[in-house]
Amino acid sequence: MQHQQRRILITGAAGGIGRETALRLADQGAQLALVGRNADALRGLAAEITAGGGTAQALPTDLLDASARAGLPERARVALGEIDVLVNLAGVLSFCRIEDEDPDRLDMLLRLNLLAPMDLARMILPAMIARKQGQIVNVGSTLGSIGFAYFSAYSASKFGLRGFSEALRRELHDTGVSVTYIAPRAVRTPLNSAAIYRMAEAVKMNIDSPERVAKWIVAAIAQPAKDAYLGFPESLFVRINAVVPRLVDAALKGQNRMMERFARVSG
Repeated sequence: MQHQQRRILITGAAGGIGRETALRLADQGAQLALVGRNADALRGLAAEITAGGGTAQALPTDLLDASARAGLPERARVALGEIDVLVNLAGVLSFCRIEDEDPDRLDMLLRLNLLAPMDLARMILPAMIARKQGQIVNVGSTLGSIGFAYFSAYSASKFGLRGFSEALRRELHDTGVSVTYIAPRAVRTPLNSAAIYRMAEAVKMNIDSPERVAKWIVAAIAQPAKDAYLGFPESLFVRINAVVPRLVDAALKGQNRMMERFARVSG
């Protein structure tokens, strides 16, 4: 089994992608620390994994609470032992015009999508470096490479996570600790509002199932990949945007006009 006996802490484990990722990792022999705010969902998932012969501990945690977050690495160590892999998957989405963005939600989005993963990596890394082995996995988004209109706050948070992953990988180049950045395209999860689904249908946006994305994530962790962009042609657009972003500006003009109608409703 590719993840046999690896001790993996996964945030956002009760969500659509998180749950499917946890189940696949458990099937491959990983021992899991399941993190999220929904205690009942986490305990149910842990019980399901345990009933199937796996190992999983539910660690309900509000990652927006700095003191709760600070205690998480020790709780995980007590539950499983030293963590081999940290998977930063928890996050929130926002689809609206930036002038309509609620300031409290903006603050929360940046703290959960960017600051919490950075802080968890900061706390868990010393033990990995001491053992000269480990892996930090940050799950970002295609929108962390292509800034999409009306997803500006979300894009900013994922651009930040991608930049953090790149810088951290270079920082850890001779420590034995690897960094993997994974960027799915749109995923069918409860994070999406009704306005997002209407917009996606109107512009013919590709949307993957959580099961498909989880399969990709687990494979990227096992390789281990440095960067994994999931889905075509989105992965191609990422490359084009990196080289000629103004060409992408022009290509997205018509789509942006369509998206604005739904963003106004969302906001």
